[in-house]
Amino acid sequence: MTDRQWDRREWLKGATALAAGTATMGWGAALAQGKPVTVGFIYVGPRDDYGYNQAHAEGAAAVKALPGIKIVEEENVPETVAVQKAMQGMIVQDGATLLFPTSFGYFDPHVLAVAAKNPSIRFAHCGGLWNEAKHPRNAGSFFGYIDEAQYLNGVVAGHMTKSRKLGFIAAKPIPQVLRNINAFTLGARSVRPDVTTTVIFTGDWSMAVKEAEATNSLADHGIDVLTMHVDGPKVIVETAAKRGKLVCGYHASQAKLAPNAYLTGAEWNWATAYKQIVEAARSGKPHPNFVRGGLKDGFVKNSPYGAMVSEAARKQADAVRAQMVAGQFDIFKGALKDNTGKVVIPAGKVLKQTDLELESMNYLVEGVVGTV
Repeated sequence: MTDRQWDRREWLKGATALAAGTATMGWGAALAQGKPVTVGFIYVGPRDDYGYNQAHAEGAAAVKALPGIKIVEEENVPETVAVQKAMQGMIVQDGATLLFPTSFGYFDPHVLAVAAKNPSIRFAHCGGLWNEAKHPRNAGSFFGYIDEAQYLNGVVAGHMTKSRKLGFIAAKPIPQVLRNINAFTLGARSVRPDVTTTVIFTGDWSMAVKEAEATNSLADHGIDVLTMHVDGPKVIVETAAKRGKLVCGYHASQAKLAPNAYLTGAEWNWATAYKQIVEAARSGKPHPNFVRGGLKDGFVKNSPYGAMVSEAARKQADAVRAQMVAGQFDIFKGALKDNTGKVVIPAGKVLKQTDLELESMNYLVEGVVGTV
C-alpha cells in the first residue's frame, strides 16, 4: 500500500460523517472559477500489471493530458467496502467530481451505494450493466466489444495451431468472460472446424499460482496456443513461452514479455471511452449512462502480429477485421449450439453487438471443453 493510500484511508476514519453533509463543487462551478477538474481512477490491482489495470492506467494518462484536468489514482483496492471508502475519499479529500471505479465487482453494491449518497458526483463503471429503472442517474457503465478482437485472436490461433487444441485461462464465468471464450473459439473454428478450446477457470481475477498451474496443465495436454481473460496475463504469457507454446494476449500488449511466442492480442483503448465521458461532464451534457464501442469506434484493437504469424493468418484476420469495422460481420448468429448440444441461437437469428442479450451470456459454445 502506498503512503497516499494509507493517508486517505486513515483520514477517512474521521471524515465519513463530514462527507455526508458536505456539498461538493460541481463541474460547472469549478470551470467557472478556472480550477482544474479532478477525475478519480480506482484499480483493483497494480497499474503496471501488463493487463487490465495497466490498460486503464494508460487511459487515465490520456485523460490527464487534457487541459484543465487533474487526476487522482488509487491501486490495489479490493472489491469490498474498501472501494466505497476510496471513492468517498476522492470526493471529499481530493474534490473529485467524476469517478472511474474500474473493476467489475465494484459496481454492485459499492458504486451504487456511493452514487446514491453523492447525487452531484458522476460515476462511470467499467463493465457493469446500468439499469435505468433501478440505478442512480449519476451512475453509468462503459465497456467495449473486445470479443471482436478475441474473435480475431481465434482466427490467428486457428491458423497457427498444429495440435488443433487451444487453451483459455479465465477468472470467472461471468457474461463478459464467456463472450470472449466463445468469440475466440468461433474465430478459430472458422479456420478449422475441428479445433477445440479447453477452458480453466481460476476463480479470481489475479491468482498467479493458479494461472501458472493452469498454463502448465494445458501444455501437458497437448495444447499449443493459449489465451486468457485474467487481470494480469504476465504469468500465463511467460509460462506458455517457457513451455514452447504460442500465445494471444489480452487487455494490453504483452509482446515484449515473450517476443518469440506472442502471436497478437486483444487490447483495450480506454482513452476513447474516458474522453467521451469526461467531455460530457465538462460541457454539462447529461451523464452517459451506457457507453459501448468496438473496433470501428476505437474502443478496442489488436496487437501487431508477431513475426511467426503466417501470411494466411494475417490475410484472413485482416479481412474479417475490415468487415467488422464496416459493420458487415456478426460473431453470434444462428444456428449456434452450446457445448451440450442445445441450440442457443436459432437459425436465422443474428445478435448484433448492441443486443443486450449478449451481456447476459451464460453458455459455452460448441467446441469449448469446459463447464460454466
